Amino acid sequence: MPKILKTSLDSTLPASFERAEIKTFVESYDNFLFDCDGVLWLGSEVIPGIPATLDWLRSMGKRVFFVTNNSTKSRQQYAEKFSKLGIHASPEEIFSSAYAAAVYIKEVAQLPKDKKVFVIGMDGIRNELDNIGIENFSLQDDKPLFEDSDLSQYKPDDQVGAVVVGLDRNISYRKYAQAYQYLRYNNGGKGALFVATNADSTFPMSGTMYPGTGAILAPLITALDRKPIVTGKPSLNMLEAVFAQHKIDPSRTCMVGDRLNTDIQFGLQGGIGTLLVLTGVNQLKDLEGSSIQPSFIIPGLVNLSEAKDQ
Repeated sequence: MPKILKTSLDSTLPASFERAEIKTFVESYDNFLFDCDGVLWLGSEVIPGIPATLDWLRSMGKRVFFVTNNSTKSRQQYAEKFSKLGIHASPEEIFSSAYAAAVYIKEVAQLPKDKKVFVIGMDGIRNELDNIGIENFSLQDDKPLFEDSDLSQYKPDDQVGAVVVGLDRNISYRKYAQAYQYLRYNNGGKGALFVATNADSTFPMSGTMYPGTGAILAPLITALDRKPIVTGKPSLNMLEAVFAQHKIDPSRTCMVGDRLNTDIQFGLQGGIGTLLVLTGVNQLKDLEGSSIQPSFIIPGLVNLSEAKDQ
């Protein structure tokens, strides 16, 4: 069973006990990996107290990294968002699913240099592909498709070696039609490489939930009867990148997230500590009957700073 870290919200316990328990937890780790949506912010609004909490962890000598499945922004764009929200973070500390997809295509799949990538998604994916020198393109978001005969313009093209799908707020049938052609008929009928930045069914924003990349993926998976390679959590591509680039000790590392089947599963598969916060997707009731159980639970990330005075 996961350990619920007691906080000032638990009025039956003395404050000294609450702070001591959280202090012990914080001292157990040198490195913290944070999910973003639902942990640090909700949409465009930072959760109150988060910047100060992260600054305090850094002042304690802790190393912090940010591991997000959201592919709408590049690492540089995320760094700019962090700054606007008052959170200190460099691009080197940020690992997004868009970045993981780009690295996977170049380093693991080793896409030939004469091939290009078709993108369903936002600018984050294209920017990360640009940053590592992979040619890519998308379809315009504002071009409607009225007649069946208009579909004839979407054809296979063996110059396209991969299709990457992420969250796309302007998804359209024409994008699906073009992606299907590449994924079904390219490469002598074997299809282009099929990559998804993540498979999250939903994402939290402004106190509610919206369809996520998993919902965007579903029509292609159904039409093709084929599943993509997923580079975001809980896949370990990003964790391996963090370990490789920053030489951190897994035994002294904790993943902090709000979602069991991505963040917590990611940490469990990577053999690191896991802390579930209740400010995003999953709540205590979701743990009942779940095979995915975090090491620790806390109401919110800001509650860690209750150990400051101990």
